[in-house]
Amino acid sequence: MKINSDNKQRIHDVLLSDMQRRIFKQYNERKDEFNLTDEDFDTQQTLLVDEVLHCDSLNAVNALVLNNQDLFDAYDDINVFTLEGTMNYIFKLLR
Repeated sequence: MKINSDNKQRIHDVLLSDMQRRIFKQYNERKDEFNLTDEDFDTQQTLLVDEVLHCDSLNAVNALVLNNQDLFDAYDDINVFTLEGTMNYIFKLLR
C-alpha cells in the first residue's frame, strides 16, 4: 500500500521522532551494559534517518519496524509486528 505523497512527509516526521526517542531511551538504559559509545548512537541515528526517508509504502514502514523490533517493549501495547499493527501504530503517532 503506497503512502500518498501529501501524507508521506508527515508520516516520516512522526515515525522518525518516535523511533529516535526509542533509540535514545534504549541507548541510555543499555550503554554501560554493551559499552556503547556516542559514535554507535550517531551511526544508529544516521541509519534510521536513511531508512525512514526511503519508506514509501506501508510495507516499507512494516519492514523498518520489524528491523527495529528490539525498540518496542512488550508492555508498549503496540502490536507492530503485523501489517495491521504497523498501520495502527502509524495512526496512533498521527493523533
